[in-house]
Amino acid sequence: MYQETKKSEKITVVAVIAAGRKKVWQYYTEPRHIIQWNFASPDWHCPRARNEVCVGGRFYARMEARDGSFGFDYEAIYEEVQPEEFLSYALTDGRQVRVSFEEAGDQTRVSISFDSEPNNSAAMQRDGWQAILNNFKKQVEAS
Repeated sequence: MYQETKKSEKITVVAVIAAGRKKVWQYYTEPRHIIQWNFASPDWHCPRARNEVCVGGRFYARMEARDGSFGFDYEAIYEEVQPEEFLSYALTDGRQVRVSFEEAGDQTRVSISFDSEPNNSAAMQRDGWQAILNNFKKQVEAS
């Protein structure tokens, strides 16, 4: 029997961060910083991250519930990298992600566009990615 697959849609989340683009890039790409912000809520954490920011380089982050009840690996391969401006990568399931870093005076606008996945609603995915980006903003601005 023919089973229709749900078509992915492009979802975008944005945050304006009170920091220069160089610092924002550093916090977004360095594993020692990634583990500090790469989760959507306080009951989750990112205990491990590796990141080779170059075309063909790999990104890896382990995301886990703090109580140990659930966890997953988030992995991707970089397809385009322009330091402090943008990067794009393909997740292991083939979905595409693009992150841009735009100067806005003494602030940086971070925009992430990603292909949705079929198992969760677009609204849930948007909320989750926005929560992670908001956590990133908070981490950068607090340090």
